[in-house]
Amino acid sequence: MFAQLNQTGVIDVADAILKRCWKCQVNLETNPFSRTDSCPKCGLALRVCKNCLHYDPRAYNACREPQSERVVDKEKATFCDFFKPGQLQKINKVANERNDARKAAEALFK
Repeated sequence: MFAQLNQTGVIDVADAILKRCWKCQVNLETNPFSRTDSCPKCGLALRVCKNCLHYDPRAYNACREPQSERVVDKEKATFCDFFKPGQLQKINKVANERNDARKAAEALFK
C-alpha cells in the first residue's frame, strides 16, 4: 500500500507498508495478526515488536509509540495494544528526481 499523491502530484516521501515476516521476509496475507499466528515459512511468531510499524531500534525502548509498555524480548509474541502489522519502507521519490535534474543541469554547464 502506497501513500496517495498530494495535490501537486508529487510524493515527498511515500510510506510503503510491507506485511512480511520479520525474520525470513516472506510476504504475508494474514490480517490482523493474532498472538498465536506464526510464519508459514519459518514458523516464528508474527505478532512481535520486530514486525510492528512502531518498531524502531533507534527509538526509546525500540518503539515509536510513547504509550506502549516496555517489551524486553522483541522477537517473542506480544500482547501490546498498539501493535500494527507491517514494516515501513521509505521511498524518497522526490529526492531521486531532484538529483536527476541537478545532474542534467550540471551536464549542460560543463
